[in-house]
Amino acid sequence: MRLLNASGCLDAQVAPETARSLDAFVTKTVTPEPRPGNAPPRIAETDHGMLNAIGLANPGREAFLAQVLPLLRELGLPIWVSVGGFSALDYAETCAQLPPEEVACVELNLSCPNVDEAPESAADIVAACRQETSLPLYAKLSPHAWDIGETVRAVEGAGADGISLVNTLRGLALSPLLAPALARGAGGYSGSALKPVALAAVHAARRATSLPIVGMGGVSSGRDALELIACGANDIALGTVLFVDPDAPTRVRGELEIAAREAGHASASDAYCAAHVTVANTVNAS
Repeated sequence: MRLLNASGCLDAQVAPETARSLDAFVTKTVTPEPRPGNAPPRIAETDHGMLNAIGLANPGREAFLAQVLPLLRELGLPIWVSVGGFSALDYAETCAQLPPEEVACVELNLSCPNVDEAPESAADIVAACRQETSLPLYAKLSPHAWDIGETVRAVEGAGADGISLVNTLRGLALSPLLAPALARGAGGYSGSALKPVALAAVHAARRATSLPIVGMGGVSSGRDALELIACGANDIALGTVLFVDPDAPTRVRGELEIAAREAGHASASDAYCAAHVTVANTVNAS
C-alpha cells in the first residue's frame, strides 16, 4: 500500500519534509494556460469539513514543465502529475508533453466541482490521452454518479490504468447573514464527513474492475485507511488532514497496522477487500 497526497492538499515546496514522508507526490492540477483561480473567498470551514472553490489555480503547462517539475524532482519521490482542462484536447496535449523520464504517473482530474467541465465524457478524455502518452493514466472520478461502476468500466475500456476515488462533493455553506460563504457559491466539500461516500464509491468500483484504486476522502487515521483498503483500495491518499497535521503520513502509516490487528487481521494487506467477503457472506446467508 502506497500513501500519497490528494492533489491540491499539499505544497511540496512549502512542506518538503511532509511530502518526503509519502510514497509518491501528486501535483496540483495543471491546465494548458495559467489560471488565477476563482475570486475570494474560496475556502470555508464547515462543522465537519471544509469547502473550497480554488478553481484550479496554477501557473499553466509551460511554467509547470520549466519551473515547477524540476523542483519537485528534488524530492526524490515518484511524481504523479494531475492534469486538467476544458476539453479532451486540453488533457491530451498536456499528457503528450509530460516527460516519461520525470513523471511516474498521470492523474486525470475528470471531476473538479469548482470549474466548468469538459463537454466530452470521462471515457472520451481518457481515450484521447491514451493516444498521446504511454505513462500510466489514473482517472479521478466524482462520487456523484449513482452507478460509479458503469463509469469505471467505461474509463477502463478507454485505456485507464487505474482509478482515483473520490474527488470532492459539491456543497454550499452560508454566512451568518445567509449569503454563500464562497464567492463562487458552491464548492468542493472534503473532510471526515466524506468518508462514507468514499467507502461506497471504492466498494462499487472494486466490484466493477480489477484495476488498482487509490482511495481517498475523509482519511485522518489508520482506521480510516484500513476501511478503504477493506473496500478495495490498493493505495491511499490523504487530503484535508494535511492542512492541520503535517505529520499525518507518518502517523496514519503507524496506526494502520495497529488498526488491522484490532480488526482481526494479521496486516493491512490481509484486510484487502474484506468488506466484499462480508457482503458476499450476508447475501449467501439470505
